[in-house]
Amino acid sequence: MTESFTINKNLSEEEIYKALISKIDSLLNSNEPLISNLSNVTAALKEAFDKISWVGFYLLKNEKLFLGPFQGKVACTVIDVGKGVCGTAAALKETIIVDDVDKFPGHIACDSSSRSEIVVPLMKGDKIFGVLDLDSYQLSAFNQTDKVYLENLCLTIVHKLEFNYQYPIIK
Repeated sequence: MTESFTINKNLSEEEIYKALISKIDSLLNSNEPLISNLSNVTAALKEAFDKISWVGFYLLKNEKLFLGPFQGKVACTVIDVGKGVCGTAAALKETIIVDDVDKFPGHIACDSSSRSEIVVPLMKGDKIFGVLDLDSYQLSAFNQTDKVYLENLCLTIVHKLEFNYQYPIIK
C-alpha cells in the first residue's frame, strides 16, 4: 500500500504540528511491526520541518539506549542512560531542550555540525521505553511549541503501539 503524506510548510509551526500529529496518528498501526511505525514517524517529522537535521528513536534495553529508526546522518548506536542529552532525558524522564549543544556537559556529538537538540522520553505512566531525539544545524531551533507537540506525539505513539514485548523499562 502506498502512503500519501504532504505538509504545507507555509503554515506556522503550531499549525504544522497539528496537521502532522493527525497524519501520524492515522499512519500508526498496532498490527504492524514497531520498527515500521517508528520509521514512518521519523520520515514524517523530517519531511515536515526544514530545521531538523536528524531525527530518530533510541529504544531502551538493559539500561542502555539503542539506535532505532532514524532519518539523517549515521548516528551513535548505543548511549548509556544518564549520558549525553538522550541518556539524561531518559534518566530524568523529562524532555530536554538544548539551545547550544556545545554548552551541554557531556554532549555526545554524533554529527559535529549539530547545534541544538530536543529529546523527548517515550513514556506510559512512569515507564520509559526510549526517547525521540531531534537535532538541528541551527542554534536554538527548538522551543516550547516543539516540546508540547512532540510530547503529545510521543504519548500517542506509546498508547497506540506495543513496546513492552521487546524493550524492558527503567525501574
